[in-house]
Amino acid sequence: MDIQEKLEILSDAAKYDASCSSSGSNRKNSSNGIGNGDISGICHSWGADGRCISLLKILMTNCCMYDCKYCINRRTNAVPRATFTPREIADLTIGFYKRNYIEGLFLSSAVIKSADYTTELMIQAITILRNEYNFHGYIHAKTIPGSSQELIDQLGKLVDRMSVNIELPSNDSLKLLAPDKSKLDIVKPMSYISNKLENNQRLLSTFSKKRNFSLSPVTKYQKEKFVPAGQTTQMIIGATPETDLKIIKLSESLYNTMKLKRVYYSAYVSINKDSCLPTLDKPPLLRENRLYQADWLLRFYGFHADELLEEKHPNFNTFLDPKCDWALRNIDKFPVEINKASYSMLLRVPGIGVISAKRIITARRSFSLNFENLKKLGVVLKRARYFITCNGKYFDKISSFNPSFINENLLMLEKRSTPSKNNYSQLSLFENSLPTKGDVIKCLTGNF
Repeated sequence: MDIQEKLEILSDAAKYDASCSSSGSNRKNSSNGIGNGDISGICHSWGADGRCISLLKILMTNCCMYDCKYCINRRTNAVPRATFTPREIADLTIGFYKRNYIEGLFLSSAVIKSADYTTELMIQAITILRNEYNFHGYIHAKTIPGSSQELIDQLGKLVDRMSVNIELPSNDSLKLLAPDKSKLDIVKPMSYISNKLENNQRLLSTFSKKRNFSLSPVTKYQKEKFVPAGQTTQMIIGATPETDLKIIKLSESLYNTMKLKRVYYSAYVSINKDSCLPTLDKPPLLRENRLYQADWLLRFYGFHADELLEEKHPNFNTFLDPKCDWALRNIDKFPVEINKASYSMLLRVPGIGVISAKRIITARRSFSLNFENLKKLGVVLKRARYFITCNGKYFDKISSFNPSFINENLLMLEKRSTPSKNNYSQLSLFENSLPTKGDVIKCLTGNF
């Protein structure tokens, strides 16, 4: 099999892994090297502005010893199989980079022979890139569950970011759909990476405070940074019966205990036939989008999972985004006076994001704000106007604070902005395809 055939098979097989994002690292080039890992970000996705950010996203192999029921690469599937050698991966990456096709590499793999054997192959490929080609660009590697800590440590010193995919939202679902995997094999490397990152951060903090204080661990940290862009994970949504509440509480726990950079939610794509799997006409992209919106609220807006959902209300509203839905269920907290509200309360107003809230706090120190000022500050007034007052006055044409009126208008607004179709499309190296409206909406996680 030639390299082109391998590339077609293994790039297509990698498309179901969503856990790659902006780099978050700042790996500088050297005088005799090539590539640059820029903090502004590298990913294999469509940005909110429609810009395609390029990343070579491939599997080392799709020959898998596991039989996960939801996976296209399960060992019982009759699909074309291929395996790259470490040298082929390094040469491909450099070849694509020199042609200005890509800015970095996302390397994942099925499990061939064993977790350690697969990880060793990945380490060999990335070592060639870093040491032989002097490649300083962004590299994101998938950690193979069950790999030894020694190999995870080696891999972490070569890459910018690592991901350990949790796959399914509960241990029961993992046993049902991925019987070859165990929760311990997934949590153990995730915890090891988290602890190592925390220790390194502590060493770096010590070094920053005492620059003349010589510590060998600090010197070692300077020379061998471990996963400087942090770690991520991914969950498949819709293959199992867990509620949105269970999923978002798991994400909150992972952020708090494992200090993850991102949790990715991948809408289940019905590609295998199995009695344990649901049969879906199309992936639950709207549900995926709602989880991303809620995830953003957890990370940047000060919300908690128990605020967004509860046992009586365990799934997100299909008609309203989580922030609007929360506001309507907590209507007693509104309207908010824009010239007096705290920063934390401003963040809970639909239509006000992190940046616009900071601008409001800064601007109102100098003058009293009105609705025209808010528009210039970036507030989305078509949502915010129902929940705020300026100097005690409601927005024009809103004579009083009427929850039924607000609910009706927000539903109409959401209906107009929701696409009629959510087509599942995936960026490919071999197809000229533009992002659908559904793709763009998935990436929009700003002012809700």
